[in-house]
Amino acid sequence: MEVLAVSLALLYLILVVRQNILCWLAGILSSTLYIFIMYSAGLYMEACLQVFYIAMGFYGWSQWKSNESKFLVRSWSNTNHLKAVSLILFLTLSSGYLLENFTNAALPFFDALTTWGAVVATYMVAKKLIENWIYWFVINFISVFLFVSRDLNLTAMLFVGYLIIIFFGYRSWNQMRDDS
Repeated sequence: MEVLAVSLALLYLILVVRQNILCWLAGILSSTLYIFIMYSAGLYMEACLQVFYIAMGFYGWSQWKSNESKFLVRSWSNTNHLKAVSLILFLTLSSGYLLENFTNAALPFFDALTTWGAVVATYMVAKKLIENWIYWFVINFISVFLFVSRDLNLTAMLFVGYLIIIFFGYRSWNQMRDDS
């Protein structure tokens, strides 16, 4: 199951780089499989994140469908980034505390950090914000260690691949950036 989930997740990111709307379908299918994988690994926040990814897959599809004729990449203000990072940190500390004290979750604070960071970054992808690639780099870097610690080595390798693809995604999207 992990091999198929990884393959679909890799396809998702390649299609995002190419601004192909089918990325959302690949993401939905991958996330469906990862719900079970992450839950069985004791990464409960990551399992919940997959449910969010499925919902965002439909949202992203609708956002991109409504702008199919043009793909305008935008940027956030520093104020929006401050709000986003503050939200990620608040939610990480809150849910990490809850996971640590009320569950047997593995690495609750790192699980929460990557989850909440991914929630914000996925929203940014759907809104075609260039900085999503920077957020993803940080999240995926941390995720590599999280997945290795849970013996999800194939998934960890996927995230190493993501770190490389992120460079190309940023470069591709930056060429289409609308700074008006």
